Amino acid sequence: MPKRQVLFILWCRAFFITLFFILGFTACHAEASKPSKTQRLNIVFILCDDLGYGDVACNNPQGKIATPRLDRLAAEGMRFTDAHTTSSVCTPTRYSVLTGRYNWRSRLQRGVLGGLSPRLIEPGRMTVAEMLRRAGYHTACIGKWHLGMNWARKKDPEKKFADAIEKGKEGWNIDFTRPITGGPNAVGFDTFFGIAASLDMVPYTFIENDRVTALPTVDRAFPMMPGKKGTTRRGPGSPKFEAIDVLPTLTRKAVEYIAQRASPEAGGKPFFLYLPYASPHTPTLPSPEWQGRSGLNPYADFVMQNDACVGQVLDALAKHGLADNTLVVFTSDNGCSPWADFETLGKKGHDPSYIYRGHKADIWDGGHRVPFIVRWPGKVSAGTTSGQLVSLVDFMATCADITGTTLPEDAAEDSVSLLPVLLGKAAGPVREALVHHSIQGKFSIRQGRWKLELCPGSGGWSEPRDPKARKQGLPSIQLYDISADPAERHNVQADHPDVVKSLTTLLQQYVTTGRSTPGTSRKNDGKVDIWKRNR
Repeated sequence: MPKRQVLFILWCRAFFITLFFILGFTACHAEASKPSKTQRLNIVFILCDDLGYGDVACNNPQGKIATPRLDRLAAEGMRFTDAHTTSSVCTPTRYSVLTGRYNWRSRLQRGVLGGLSPRLIEPGRMTVAEMLRRAGYHTACIGKWHLGMNWARKKDPEKKFADAIEKGKEGWNIDFTRPITGGPNAVGFDTFFGIAASLDMVPYTFIENDRVTALPTVDRAFPMMPGKKGTTRRGPGSPKFEAIDVLPTLTRKAVEYIAQRASPEAGGKPFFLYLPYASPHTPTLPSPEWQGRSGLNPYADFVMQNDACVGQVLDALAKHGLADNTLVVFTSDNGCSPWADFETLGKKGHDPSYIYRGHKADIWDGGHRVPFIVRWPGKVSAGTTSGQLVSLVDFMATCADITGTTLPEDAAEDSVSLLPVLLGKAAGPVREALVHHSIQGKFSIRQGRWKLELCPGSGGWSEPRDPKARKQGLPSIQLYDISADPAERHNVQADHPDVVKSLTTLLQQYVTTGRSTPGTSRKNDGKVDIWKRNR
């Protein structure tokens, strides 16, 4: 074969081999550049209503309520033993979850909103939903909102509506045929299905995005708990709405949403599902198949049903191949309510607050120490426990850290990323301190072992309430060494004036600067008085 022909053949072979490697490398590089399923992390945040720390079996060795699905979730992820809400009641906690900001910086300085209250989240304030939507997420809220929305009100109510208002019945001055503004869709959620507020508040009807699904045309109220006196607030409701159907309906909607996001039509877009249940808050109405299952009381039955409903959501993630690619957070908005009937439960060996003092509404830990479980396969080590002092207000900064989002100066002023804790890389405490707030607006600050409370009593509903505590001559402040006295029984404020002074100074600093994280000082939305001595 002529030399020229041989050289040509060798040149062609070298050319095609080089071309093959170039094309192969390009294809591999292009494939690697595409975000993989593991990179498109979905986020599901499940928030129960009035579920006590000790109501989850894995938190309470002496507990009598079976919660197998939550126990399994903890076994598959990380369980936090020192997690807290920012408030011991629901609306303020929900504000902090979604904004990353302490609730008492808002206009709501005490108590909660009603079902017909106007929007609480300030226009222009970034929420975790808006942040994630900007990061490419589809966002959904399915459940109890309780952060206010702007209802259209009638200018000239009919006489029967006016009469109803005179008799103290709520809501008949609302025009339910008109769209609602300022709700979840206005603060970053692409879709919403749920109820306006707690299930014992009017209006008794479901809402989808900015419209009620059925017009409230009849006067409704529901029993607070089977076998006990008392009903929910009376007012407008749709004829077919039943409180007992709310838990299963919200669960079904959540399962349907997960299926939709797993479908090819969703295009692989990551999603954020905020699932704030209205249970086991009153009205305590477990479905017939769950009644009597606990052997304790209807509240315990309801907790067991809620556990099973969480299981259905987790099963939906697994069914659609999303479990390994989804961060699941489970928690509660505050401690257990006294409506759970602590006396009956106690006689049967169960304490919803476990070893902690107080319950919902209180400044004591029973009011705001809550179950907190995080599952993130491949990232969070299964079966681990963390004693880090953390709060639900930390959710927003954690999501920002996970998604690589830089938060602006005017957002999430009190939120701290828990990512180092979740990944097992935290070398020490991730929080400098944490502020607590009671239903009466009483303040507490926790730093390390020390917890300072600026009130003489519970700050809420437990005895002694503050007026009685003052009459008993109790000190105006309380200081507890939580490491040695987790039940808060021994007030040592007189023995540690230096600790009282330093923690009071730190709390006032947080108030004055409008933030508790590094950054430019911000303004609160009203005057904040940390003492509230007249209450």
